[in-house]
Amino acid sequence: MSKPRAITIERLDGPAAVRAEEAFRLVYAEAFAEPPYCETADDVAAAFRRFRSQTRKPAFRAALARTGDGEPVGMAYGYPLGPETGWWGQLIRPVPDDMRREDGRRTLGLMEMAVREPWRRQGVACRLHESLLDGAEVERVLLNVHPDSAAASAAYLAWGYRKIGEARPWEGADLHDVMLLDLR
Repeated sequence: MSKPRAITIERLDGPAAVRAEEAFRLVYAEAFAEPPYCETADDVAAAFRRFRSQTRKPAFRAALARTGDGEPVGMAYGYPLGPETGWWGQLIRPVPDDMRREDGRRTLGLMEMAVREPWRRQGVACRLHESLLDGAEVERVLLNVHPDSAAASAAYLAWGYRKIGEARPWEGADLHDVMLLDLR
């Protein structure tokens, strides 16, 4: 059996993430082509139009995992949700107003996290998550996860997230679990 290759995690701000877009795109396209997502080239193109917009958010943050020779193996990114976020409006059943309150500093929206198949089950996702949250001055983290993505759902639960509802994050999307991690 071969020894696992060393993985490094790099924290990136918006401009640095734009410069590394090719690496983010490679990880995203490979990971989200798999069931239950089954994303196409058009879906990936749409995701990266959003990515470019998201990287311009004031407190955008990202983490990128690479092998020692620079091969991208995993990524995560997000940003604090502003007062006008549509995230809470997507819930099938509304939550209390106090939970919905956003001010641009309270909640980090975890937009995407993925690890390419050969590097899964080696703690890369956990390291990406920790790196992304390190130094984030937020009270909580919010994310959507496809309920048929058993490994991702299990990881989030193990990291302390709890399901607070269900939503369709975009028109025509499958129902996703909405999960919240309290950092206080």
